[in-house]
Amino acid sequence: MKYDFDRVISRKNTDCAKWDGALSLFGDADVIPMWVADMDIPIAKPITDAIKKRADHEIYGYSLPNPKSVVDAIVTRMQKRYGWRVRPEWIIFTPGIVPALYAAVKAYTHPGDEVILQSPVYHPFWHAIKNNGCHVVNNQLVFHNGRYEMDFVHLESSFAIRHGRPPTPHRVRVMILCSPHNPVGRVWNKEELIRAGEMVIRHNAILVSDEVHSELLYHGITHIPFATISEEFEQHSITCISPGKAFNLAGLEASANIIPNPGLRKQFQEARKGILPGINVFGFVAMEAAYRYGDEWLEQFLVYLQGNYEFLFDYFEKNIPKIKIIPPEGTYLVWLDCRALGFDPVSLRSFMAKEAKVGLDEGYLFGPGGEGFMRMNIACPRSVIAEALKRIENAVKNL
Repeated sequence: MKYDFDRVISRKNTDCAKWDGALSLFGDADVIPMWVADMDIPIAKPITDAIKKRADHEIYGYSLPNPKSVVDAIVTRMQKRYGWRVRPEWIIFTPGIVPALYAAVKAYTHPGDEVILQSPVYHPFWHAIKNNGCHVVNNQLVFHNGRYEMDFVHLESSFAIRHGRPPTPHRVRVMILCSPHNPVGRVWNKEELIRAGEMVIRHNAILVSDEVHSELLYHGITHIPFATISEEFEQHSITCISPGKAFNLAGLEASANIIPNPGLRKQFQEARKGILPGINVFGFVAMEAAYRYGDEWLEQFLVYLQGNYEFLFDYFEKNIPKIKIIPPEGTYLVWLDCRALGFDPVSLRSFMAKEAKVGLDEGYLFGPGGEGFMRMNIACPRSVIAEALKRIENAVKNL
């Protein structure tokens, strides 16, 4: 079927964090919220139909922790999209990627250990580390010629010494990789993944790869799951996936973690006991329907997303040249370089919310390197983007 992504659907008064939370977050109910990573786009009809069918049963009790039909759908999808032969026993479900990251840090570290991040990066990563009593070692990305790259020289040293304290034998246990990267939009290529992975293995660490945005790619871009590069990489990693972003199911909080190494899998299971529940019954239903029947919708949405990005890029270039877009390779999140406006980070947030009346995620939330940037969610009808851009344009002209 043909989907209409231009149709505007009001989400106000639906207890929607994105829209109903605008007043408390930005101080103005008239702000256009383009911050949190969910879509203002209706989901695929096969997913809606599957949820309605399950709802008709009338009883919503506990589900099996690893329902066979859902596991089979994941195994089939990994084989189909990446040629990755995932065994059913490798899959562990969690209610979202962030809880999985908390469990992973708890499983593979001890308090006082260190975990490597690559800022500016999705801010819950920082909390998952610090709230488990560990220290962040920040391997900050390098912004070079309008594109972000990994700093491999610094990454090697990050494994070798303890940063911020007297040099002692390293205690880096885990590296968290954001692939595709949120918020800068990079999709790491095979060479980059190999260089990072070889360092992880050489220093006997574990790589936790958040691949929740892996199916949101722009024209000509290919995602490579870290674990598919070699059996050695597979055995030193866990891969976190979910239909939550690509199929707009974030509110159902359903994710799967692929852990081929039996020892790592056992540690992960032990770490989550008593603190992480399973996925709710509708989350399982939606996940299976998305992976089995959602591709027609996804293919159409990716074409629309590409159009949104091109519209956005052209508008900024022609009408708001002081703000530069960092061209994304993946995700529906666009990283905006606003440094030429001359604001400090707090004033930039206030300017966007109060003067432009557009609610964006402020870059400094994502850690060092994010100052002066803003993150914009463009997974919405194009008319919403057009209105937001007019507001930003007028506000910049009035400076």
